[in-house]
Amino acid sequence: MTLSITLPKGYLFPQSLDLLRRSGYDISGLSEENRRLTFLKKKDGIRYIVARPTDVPKYVEYGAADLGIVGKDVLIEQRSHTYELLDLGFGQCRFITAALAGTREQRERNYEHLGYLRVATKYPHVAEEFFNEKGIQVEIIRLHGSIELAPLLGIADQIVDITSTGRTLRENNLQVIDEIALCTARLIANQVSYKLKYQEIDGLISKIKKAMGKEAVEGES
Repeated sequence: MTLSITLPKGYLFPQSLDLLRRSGYDISGLSEENRRLTFLKKKDGIRYIVARPTDVPKYVEYGAADLGIVGKDVLIEQRSHTYELLDLGFGQCRFITAALAGTREQRERNYEHLGYLRVATKYPHVAEEFFNEKGIQVEIIRLHGSIELAPLLGIADQIVDITSTGRTLRENNLQVIDEIALCTARLIANQVSYKLKYQEIDGLISKIKKAMGKEAVEGES
């Protein structure tokens, strides 16, 4: 029985391939430079699909793929209806809120005057939930490019974004206010596939755990 796995383009792609290689799977020919988007490895019984990170949960949720590798940040924002099987440990980043350094008093005055903060983000669900829990009213400004520009250009009081090293924040005079969540790459499964192909999926999980060299952290189903 063939398993289909969706892999994310971008910064998680090389580490995903390395983990599969160390797990004993044939990844020859898989490359982001290759224009092919699907690869069938008959010997392993694996069909690989290469997709944008934000599309991975959708392909898995709607049954186009049995499994997927994707960042926890994407899962949190999309509220994906998939089974989260393993924390793979790599691709670590943080969900944070940040603002221009030295603007705390100005932000407080803005909030007192307007009754809300303007928050720019690519992650509206994460931002809204975080500020709701803190009891802070916000106007969400959804952007798709460099979120750091929003406070620099004066259209937002704060941002909600992901960061790994914090270098971009520092170079744009932004400082972290709160850390929302720590995110890493996760192995996810289609809910139906997990039941119908349990033995095959369990075998793959066992190989991945062995390749990681330690007991992997179980995900959240």
